[in-house]
Amino acid sequence: MKAKDTLRFGFSSLFGYPARSLLVLLAMAIGVAAVMVLTALGEGARRYVTREFTALGTHLLFILPGRSETTGGPPPLLAQTPRDLTLEDALALTKISSVHRIAPVCLGSSPVSWRERDREVTIIGSTSDLFEIRQLSMAQGRFLPVGDPAQGEAIAVLGHKVKYELFGNRSALGEWIRIEDRRFKVIGVLAKKGQSLGLDMSDVAVIPVASAQSLFNTSSLFRVMIQAKSREDVEKAKKSVLSTIRERHEGEDDITVITQDAILSTFDRILVALTLTVAGIAAISLVVAGILIMNVMLISVSQRRAEIGLMKAIGGESFQISKLFLTEAFILSLAGAT
Repeated sequence: MKAKDTLRFGFSSLFGYPARSLLVLLAMAIGVAAVMVLTALGEGARRYVTREFTALGTHLLFILPGRSETTGGPPPLLAQTPRDLTLEDALALTKISSVHRIAPVCLGSSPVSWRERDREVTIIGSTSDLFEIRQLSMAQGRFLPVGDPAQGEAIAVLGHKVKYELFGNRSALGEWIRIEDRRFKVIGVLAKKGQSLGLDMSDVAVIPVASAQSLFNTSSLFRVMIQAKSREDVEKAKKSVLSTIRERHEGEDDITVITQDAILSTFDRILVALTLTVAGIAAISLVVAGILIMNVMLISVSQRRAEIGLMKAIGGESFQISKLFLTEAFILSLAGAT
């Protein structure tokens, strides 16, 4: 039997039972679509996380007060309060040769008002280096000036959204706003940037770190962001940071240093595992569709016994008859997958 005849037989069998063929095609199409969509969602989530961390900057380290570690024993009955990570600690890190920029961060929330308008805003206390580390850009004015971080000037840079809600289309440069009970002069407005890891840089007010510490009555920093000089210097900078803080904190390892690559690597492993798991679950629908095709072909064989007997009577061999039904199954699978 020629290949053309085999294909003609397969298609005629499918068109002879249109309802059955349509249901099989639908089951196969749903299975393939489920695998493709869920795999694409997992890959999309992985790329989104990678893009978000890349948007933070490059060659970054994050220093957090307190030691994060996993131990096998039970937690202590009396938890130890981590030592404050101070502005002096951050300034000491500027002497490390592999460090390019340092941005100490003091974070809080406070009402910001101008005349009769006011709203709750996230306040970021930092230095001029935050601009380069976070890859920010200005819509108007300038960012925090270079100077002594310990000297807190009464100046502020507003996010684009905050500026619009307080001032509308009017220029905010040179205007005085009130944060809590203190007045700050607006020197700049950030360009639209959107959310980055949960923090909307359009909905913040940036002030000098010393001013933020005074405003929130704290000497502790939320974290310190460090940019190494190169990718190769990241691990060197991490070791130097740990050594410097250990020396300043009387031999205690009471900070956590996280590199940008380590965070990306962790998220990447989690999301790859999640993608494979979800794809495996979706693949079950493909297995179900395959079982359905198998059952349909068994029913097709039982319904066409007379036809099979006639083909054997005129000299058809078993492998030729099997090839006919396998061709029908192949056409069903191929049509459903496409």
